[in-house]
Amino acid sequence: MHTRRNFFLSMSALAGVGTAAWACPAPVAQENQHSILMLNAACGEDNTPNVFEPAILRVNVGDSVTFVPTDAGHNSASKRGMIPDGADPWNGAVDENLTITFTVPGIYGHICVPHYEWGMVGLIVVGNDFSNLASVKKVRHPGQARKTFRALLKTLET
Repeated sequence: MHTRRNFFLSMSALAGVGTAAWACPAPVAQENQHSILMLNAACGEDNTPNVFEPAILRVNVGDSVTFVPTDAGHNSASKRGMIPDGADPWNGAVDENLTITFTVPGIYGHICVPHYEWGMVGLIVVGNDFSNLASVKKVRHPGQARKTFRALLKTLET
């Protein structure tokens, strides 16, 4: 079972340190390989429930991203209308790692299907390409997802 506690224990064992050193798990980034953690709550002061960490990830064309269910009950799926033309959509299983290789530049919106309405959403920018930004902004969202996507997209424009 993927839980934050198990993640901390695993990482602590690998690093040879106690769990107190792991106040917040960090996404892994290696050359051409990145990770996005799926968490029950954000780290830090705001403690926002159900988040992707990081919420916005910038990668190069050809890079891979692994969605890691650090806490149970999450998945990642591309959001219809929020991926570039020619890109393949995805819909990962709940509680399973999912690795996607991004070969089409542009902005990709992704959601956690069980927590979408609650605002568990994220963006991946591939190749620093914003050519589909206008179409991404036109997509409508329910509940908290609308507010969260709006805030994320606003940070891309600054």
